[in-house]
Amino acid sequence: MFPSPSNTLPTSRFSAFARAAGLAAALVVCPLALAAQPSPVAGASAVSGQGATAGEHTAAANAPATNDFDARQKALDERGAQNDYAYGVAVHNCYSKFFVNACLGRARDKMRAAQARIHAEQLALNDERRAAHAQERDEREALKAASEAADAPQRAAADARNAAAFEEKQRQHALDDARRGAEAPQRAANQAAYDRKQADYQRKLDDARRQAAQDARERAERAQRFQQKQADAAQHKADVEARQKQAAQKAQEKQQEQLQQQEQQKQLQKEQQESD
Repeated sequence: MFPSPSNTLPTSRFSAFARAAGLAAALVVCPLALAAQPSPVAGASAVSGQGATAGEHTAAANAPATNDFDARQKALDERGAQNDYAYGVAVHNCYSKFFVNACLGRARDKMRAAQARIHAEQLALNDERRAAHAQERDEREALKAASEAADAPQRAAADARNAAAFEEKQRQHALDDARRGAEAPQRAANQAAYDRKQADYQRKLDDARRQAAQDARERAERAQRFQQKQADAAQHKADVEARQKQAAQKAQEKQQEQLQQQEQQKQLQKEQQESD
């Protein structure tokens, strides 16, 4: 025969079960306490009925509702964990009894019934959370609409000022266009006069450049002619001096010939005298 399983849990698991049992007892009371609390929607309506401002109403309603939902969700999670643990303990104990399958069925039914209750409360909590979120959204939209409505006169005034400023700019732009159109002939005449002056200045500048180039050429030609005259004068002087030197040489040669002729005549006369 196989030894029958023990109908008790180990010490460590028993301690954990005892803690879970105490927690389950607390959770049984928790839904009743939560049910006694006013819903976020009712609390928000009460605050609104007392004349609180929109900002105070939103700040007072949002934080407690969020904390309440979180606490209730935590309680449901803990009850689910407790239910799973209790089912595990029941299954463990069933194996020590004679009608094991029947015991397991009762434990399973009990676990499923607890699961169904927890699931129903979870669905209700989800519905309340969605409703609270929807209310918060509606309140935010209402506050936004109220703020926009309160700011509507200022926005209208600002839009009117902007429209007036735009119209003034358009009017000034039209005046500027008209003034530029009226001044166009004068600007054209001024431009034509300026162009003529520029053309005259350019023509005078070109004439001055041509005259300067011509003067430079003439100065170069005069300098060249002067240098040529200087060269010609030097050559003429050299030629004159050469001719004078040649003439002096010829005169000297002629004088020597005359002296020789005189000497010859004297010699002939002397010879004739001696012959006589």
